[in-house]
Amino acid sequence: MKTFEATRPTVGAMAVGCARAAYEYARDYSTQREQFGKPIGDNQGVAFLLADMATRIDAARLLVWRAAWMARNGKDFTNAEGSMSKLFASETATFVTQNALRILGGNGYTREYPVERWHRDATIYTIFEGASEIQKLIIGRTVTGLPVR
Repeated sequence: MKTFEATRPTVGAMAVGCARAAYEYARDYSTQREQFGKPIGDNQGVAFLLADMATRIDAARLLVWRAAWMARNGKDFTNAEGSMSKLFASETATFVTQNALRILGGNGYTREYPVERWHRDATIYTIFEGASEIQKLIIGRTVTGLPVR
């Protein structure tokens, strides 16, 4: 389990990178794409999506940094920080890429735009190195003090 805890931030870092790419693309798209004479980023619905995306990415990045620092410095993962970082970052990648697709509308689903690829890629982060449900189980057992098997 110690090895898994130490390697999970790496998966989290990959998920954060995927999320950032999708977010930055959708953000830039929202400033260039116009509907009804104004950029779609001007619409409250799109602005709220971008705000949620940016906030979650930053939180995921900080969780990954903390867990990576702990692994590098030989600190004990007393609260399953490695699993927390992997869980939140992978779920963030899925959330962000889904919303990037929404911002791009129909264009998001075509292969002409990279967002559809990032969305497909994001799904794997919730599966390998332990599915999200396993991460939740590990975190839950760790914070309650129950044995992690």
